[in-house]
Amino acid sequence: MNFDDYCLQKAAPPGSSTYYALRQASAKQQPLLAALFALRRELEETAKETSDPTVGRTKLAWWQKELAALAEGKAAHPVTQALAHHLPDVKAAYPALQALLAGYEMDFEQARYLDYPNLRRYIDGVGGTFAALVARVSARDPQAAEAWAAPLGNALVLAQFVPEIGNDARHGRIYIPIDELQRYNVTAADLINRRYSDAFTELMQFQTARAREAVEAALAAIPAAERRGQGTLRALAALSLALLAEVEREQFQVLHQQIVLTPIRKLWIAWRAAQRT
Repeated sequence: MNFDDYCLQKAAPPGSSTYYALRQASAKQQPLLAALFALRRELEETAKETSDPTVGRTKLAWWQKELAALAEGKAAHPVTQALAHHLPDVKAAYPALQALLAGYEMDFEQARYLDYPNLRRYIDGVGGTFAALVARVSARDPQAAEAWAAPLGNALVLAQFVPEIGNDARHGRIYIPIDELQRYNVTAADLINRRYSDAFTELMQFQTARAREAVEAALAAIPAAERRGQGTLRALAALSLALLAEVEREQFQVLHQQIVLTPIRKLWIAWRAAQRT
């Protein structure tokens, strides 16, 4: 298996949202985008699916060394080999790749956040940083891409929190700030033990509305000259909005199950989003 095939299998298995979003980019851009999404998936798996924090930190430390090796032209992993092959300027991208890894390192530093400003540090790392990397692949003005791509990346993470709240809680991580849980009289134990209530519904209505507003505002802020070239990010945004609507229709029953969109629906939503200008 070559490194491009590895990245596609890791980042975009058939039927996944990433699978359909990547196909909204040009054939020339897809290998680099797949490598970026594969790196994020590797880091996400390490941070969120490693039960032993010591093991997780060790794995992320390995990735830190591998990213340094990438910058030195000595990549060994299929993902970093793909990045080395497709990135036009590895050293220029290296700080952003480091910032992405640092975001996921926060999962081993804290599992809960006092308020939204504290949570925002995490969101900036895993969301805004990544979206800026993706946007630069096809941006007409790569230097200006972070200003409009980072807010979209942050919004996509907020949207991801909503359907994943039950799964995240079962893995010991709660991405709803403590002060917001207190405001709606919902406890961490309620989330972990899958206890539904009117208070939980109100909390989720707030989380969903905030995520939706953030995604819609970030989409509207993409410069007109950049919209056509950002099919992948725009498809992801449309898929996130559709999933939020599905969660609402299911009355926020996300603590005991994972609510998803069907593959055929994802295909249609992603294609339609990328065609709009």
